[in-house]
Amino acid sequence: MPVPNIIVVTGSSGAGKTTWICQQMRDTAAVDKVIYFSPSTGTVPIDQTRIATEFPGIQVFGDGQEVEFFHQIPKADAVYIEWGFYLELGAMGYAPPLAIAQILDNLTYRAIAVLPPDLKNSEYHAWTNEIVRGAPTQTSTAETLWRAASNGQVIDENSLEEFWYEITHGAYGLVSRAKGIFDVNDGRSLYCDFVAGVPPTDFLELDLPRYLEGRPQRFGGIEVVGKNLDEAALRQTLSDCCLSDAAILQYQQQVKEILLEGELV
Repeated sequence: MPVPNIIVVTGSSGAGKTTWICQQMRDTAAVDKVIYFSPSTGTVPIDQTRIATEFPGIQVFGDGQEVEFFHQIPKADAVYIEWGFYLELGAMGYAPPLAIAQILDNLTYRAIAVLPPDLKNSEYHAWTNEIVRGAPTQTSTAETLWRAASNGQVIDENSLEEFWYEITHGAYGLVSRAKGIFDVNDGRSLYCDFVAGVPPTDFLELDLPRYLEGRPQRFGGIEVVGKNLDEAALRQTLSDCCLSDAAILQYQQQVKEILLEGELV
């Protein structure tokens, strides 16, 4: 049986780990069996959702699916493990922590670190086999990570734009990285991405059908990295942006009528 190409990708927050993995997948997913695993994302699997949407033929795994992931490794041509910046690399900078060590025990893998160009002599440099030049992000040990799931919630798109502007302009602390997936009032699912020091990007519509029948039965959530984060204010503002059942149904009915008129023209 051929040995799968196992690649463990780590690096600092916002440097471009997921972007690098996606580029590799675009080059190989059409011809190879590819699997992807990102541990310790809990109930906020933003990267898994984005990858599963963009690459429907790829098997994506998260927390609680370690055993299934392990069984799929021998069947895959390529295996990508995204090791978040918030996870320890291991003792001496060489050995991954216990959970990942159990998965990779007796397996050969390539370690890649996606890092900002000016980062030198970090623990990533001691651990990795290869350095990939990433976005020029600023890293700090004083940063904290805040996550919140918003499954079943619908946000008015104008309110989301205002909330995102506040997040990226210091209203809730000094944010270096933010990303999220949100269902908005016209039924679309939007991916939002921000990295301090990198030119901003527009919201990306995920390739998912419009959800126009009540509260969406799919993932939504947000992740914010920064200093002195006002987590209570973030949580409250996110809640304030969410629409009531009545408002959701009203918007959905309006969208259905617009779409029907478009079909009749």
